[in-house]
Amino acid sequence: MAERALTQVLGQLKHSPSMSYDEANKLLSKAKLALLRLHALTPTPALSSELLAAARETYEQGALFAIRARNPDAFTRYVQQLQPFYELPAARLPPNLPERNKVTGLGLLLLLTQGRYAEFHSELESLANRDGGGTAGDVEGDRYLGYPIRLERWLMEGSYDRVWKAMKSSEVPCDEYSVFSEILKNQIRSEIASSSERAYPSLPISSTKSLLFLDSEGEVIHFAQHRGWIVHDGHIYFPDDAAEGGEDSAQNKEMSQMVIENTLGYARELETIV
Repeated sequence: MAERALTQVLGQLKHSPSMSYDEANKLLSKAKLALLRLHALTPTPALSSELLAAARETYEQGALFAIRARNPDAFTRYVQQLQPFYELPAARLPPNLPERNKVTGLGLLLLLTQGRYAEFHSELESLANRDGGGTAGDVEGDRYLGYPIRLERWLMEGSYDRVWKAMKSSEVPCDEYSVFSEILKNQIRSEIASSSERAYPSLPISSTKSLLFLDSEGEVIHFAQHRGWIVHDGHIYFPDDAAEGGEDSAQNKEMSQMVIENTLGYARELETIV
C-alpha cells in the first residue's frame, strides 16, 4: 500500500514541475511518510534496489522543487539526504547519472554564487573518482556538470563577457539552472564595477550602462549612488582611492582595462544584434 502511494506521489511530482512549492511540499511529506513506513528513509541492506531508487527519486524531486522555490537551505538538506544513496555501489543501486548530475551541478552553482570556492573545488575533485563518474574530461563534458565548471573558470579569469554570454544562451542546461542567473549577474556587475574603478577615472553613463548590462541610464545612476560614485554632466566619476594600490597597481589596472574592453565589446555585439 505504501509503495503504491509512493509511486503515485512521485508521478505527480515528476509530471508537474511548475506546481507551487506548498503543493509540492505536501506531496513530498506524503512521500517521506511512505518511506518511513517502508523503513526506507535511509539505505539499509534489507531494501530492494527498486525501493532505494524510489527513495533517491523522492529526495531528488525535493531538491529540484527547493531550487525552483529559491530555497537554498531546503535544497542543501535534500542533497545531504541524497548522499548515502549516491554513495551506494552501482551493483546495489544503478546510478541515474542525468538526474544525479543535474542535482550535483545545481549544488556546484549554489557554492559558486555563495563564494564558497574551496568547497566548489573539493566537490570537483571527488566527481571524477565517484562510482560511474568517469574521468575529469567526462565530468567537464557532461551537460549539467560542465556548465558550472566553465562559469567558475571564466569568473576566475575575469572573462565576464563569456559568463554573461553563457547565461543568455542555450548553454543553460535547464530551467532550474536559470534560477542562479540573477545572482551571478549581480556578482558580475559588482566585479565589473570594481574593475572600472581600478581602470579609469571616469566613464560616460552610456558606456557604463552597456558595461553593466543595465536597461536604462536611470538604473546606472541608482547603481552609481549605491557604489558611492559621482554622477556629473553625463559621466560617472570613480573615487580616487579606488585606483591606488601597491607595486602591483599598474598590472591590476592593465588587467582591469582588458576586462572592461572585453565586456564592452560583447555589450556592443548584443546591441548590434538587437
